[in-house]
Amino acid sequence: MTATHVNTAAGRQAALEAAKLVLAGMGLSAQDLLSEPDNRPPAPTFAEYIPVVSNAVGAGTRRVYSSYWKRILEHWGARRLDEPTPSDVRALVEYVKTHVVARRNSRGGRSAAEHLIAALRCVYRHAEDDGLIDEANNPARKVDKPRRLPSTRRAVADSGLAEINTAAATTGNDPPLDTLLLRLHTETACRRAGALALRPQDLDRDQCLIFLREKGETVRWQPVSPTLMTHLQDHAEQRHAPRDGQLLRYPNGEPITSRRYDHLWVRIGKHLPWVATQQISTHWLRHTTLTWVERNFGYAIARAFAGHTDSGTEPGATATYVRATLHEIASAVAALTGESHPLAESLPRPQRASDLGWGDMSVSGDG
Repeated sequence: MTATHVNTAAGRQAALEAAKLVLAGMGLSAQDLLSEPDNRPPAPTFAEYIPVVSNAVGAGTRRVYSSYWKRILEHWGARRLDEPTPSDVRALVEYVKTHVVARRNSRGGRSAAEHLIAALRCVYRHAEDDGLIDEANNPARKVDKPRRLPSTRRAVADSGLAEINTAAATTGNDPPLDTLLLRLHTETACRRAGALALRPQDLDRDQCLIFLREKGETVRWQPVSPTLMTHLQDHAEQRHAPRDGQLLRYPNGEPITSRRYDHLWVRIGKHLPWVATQQISTHWLRHTTLTWVERNFGYAIARAFAGHTDSGTEPGATATYVRATLHEIASAVAALTGESHPLAESLPRPQRASDLGWGDMSVSGDG
C-alpha cells in the first residue's frame, strides 16, 4: 500500500483493518503492544562502557581517541549512554573547542571538535552493534563534524630540504639515526607510524622493497633505493634489532618512539628559524615527495606512491582503472634518488637527487 493511499481516510481505514487482521492471526491486540514492557536492560554509563570500546578497537584508534574519551568521562562518566541529547553533544563540543590547548598552528579548536565527535560516534556505533541503543537514539549521528579547512602543509623546496638534511646530519646526539629517518620518509613518503612499525623482516634486499604497515591497517610493498636499503639493514644489525621487532632504534638498542621525531624538528628549528616559524614536520616530507612524483609521473603513480586505497571518494570512476604498477613506482624512486632500481622500467625520467643534501647515514659509535 502506497503512502498516498494511506494518507486518505479510506486508505487509513484499510491499513488499520489489515493491521488488525495480522495481529488477530498472531493472537495479539493493539493493547498488548502498548502494555508490553521493554525488556532491554538499562544502558550502561559512559564510565562502564568506554573501557569496553577501548578494548575492542585497534591500537591506532585507541591512541587517537583516548584523550577525547577521557574528556567525555570527565563530563559524562556517570551518565547513561541513552541520556545525552544532540544539544548536550553540541555543548560538550563547544566546551572542548574553547578549552583546547592553544598552539601556534591552532585553528580555533576545529580539530579537537572533529575528533571529539568521531570519538563519540565510535562509542555509540559499538553501542548500536551491542543492542544497547537504537540508531534513531544515537545523538552523535545528529551532530555534524566541523568542515575541514585546507591544510597549510606544502612541498618544501629542494634548497630547504637540503638545509634540513644538513642540519640533521651535523647536530644532535645521533646524526646517523636522524639522517636515516629523513631519507626514509623522503624516499617513501611514508607516515611516522609506518616507519615506527618497520621490522628487519620487512626488508627485501634483493628487490629493494620494504613492507609498510600504516593507518587503516593498510599494507604495501614500497620500493627504496639500494643506498637506503643498505643503511636500513646496517642500522638493524648494528643496533641489534630482532628480526620481528622494531627496526629503528637508539644506539643502546632501545626502540625509538614518536618523541624522537618531535625532538628532531625542535632541534632543526633552532638551527633553521624558518622551520620553526612554518611548523615544518615529518608530514611535510610526505607532501614534498608526493608533489614531485605527481608533477613528474602523474596522479596515478603519486596515489600509489602514497599508499592510498580505493575508498569510493575519488573524483570520478577513472581512478579505478589507472592503478600504478610496482615497476612504475620503482621508476619514480629511481628518478627521485638518482640510483638504479631492480624493478624500475627503462623509461626516460627526470633526475632530482643531486641537490637534496642527504648526509652520511652510516651507523657508527654511540652517536
